[in-house]
Amino acid sequence: MNKPLVAALASLAITGIGTAPAVAAPQTAKAAAVTVNFAGTVSLSNCSGSVIRFPNSADSDPALVLTNGHCLETGFPAAGEVITGQSSSRTFGLLNSAGTKVATLRANQVVYSTMTDTDITIYRTTTTYAAIKSSYGISPLTVSASHPVAGSAIKVVSGYWKTIYSCNIDGFVYRLKEGDWTWKDSVRYTSACNTIGGTSGSPVIDTSTGQVVAVNNTGNEDGETCTVDNPCEVDENGNVTVRQGINYAEETYIIPACFTTGNVLSLSASGCTLPKP
Repeated sequence: MNKPLVAALASLAITGIGTAPAVAAPQTAKAAAVTVNFAGTVSLSNCSGSVIRFPNSADSDPALVLTNGHCLETGFPAAGEVITGQSSSRTFGLLNSAGTKVATLRANQVVYSTMTDTDITIYRTTTTYAAIKSSYGISPLTVSASHPVAGSAIKVVSGYWKTIYSCNIDGFVYRLKEGDWTWKDSVRYTSACNTIGGTSGSPVIDTSTGQVVAVNNTGNEDGETCTVDNPCEVDENGNVTVRQGINYAEETYIIPACFTTGNVLSLSASGCTLPKP
């Protein structure tokens, strides 16, 4: 996992810079790239994140912040654990397009957090999208409800480091195993996205749509197999592949189906496949 930069969580590892993976599949059609900057991203005490909305969110809804499950302030969720409705007063530094902090947002709830099948934490803040737009001119990032496409150009936008990584989606991993945790259908980057500690939770943005398609979370640092800090790829037949220095993200297209009117979490909603408590 990309290491949160806090002593209390020092057991997390930095991702490395290393060898290149297989060549990315070419895109069949190229859309004009949209401008991707820091607007709507946030910095946490130890990680990165973003203010997100879903395709059906309303401007009057409470603003949500997305980061990793392993960035949760109360510690890593255990394998199989799902946290919902947990009280939180965590703060986030809201960034403008230039990467300048323009406000501090505050959470009042951990809406959802898990490291099972995926690696996400979603916070509810004490303000609305409309209020953020009115005060700071910043709109949230929209989470795509469609599966990302191999070969797509992407940018990983770290609010913690105020750094943008540019690469492509190299492909998808049937199962990504790291220590006690297993993630499904993970995104593998091409080697140019050599994300480091503090980039955990960064939104992965498709440059053709400007929408969030994944959340940055891990990479194989030392070339070890399936250990903490050294995730391995496992295919449908159980074959294991290790790609030292290559980094990964968890898809986010499954999230919108689990939220209803008012940005309310509904794990029983039709089409919701997020793990349940």
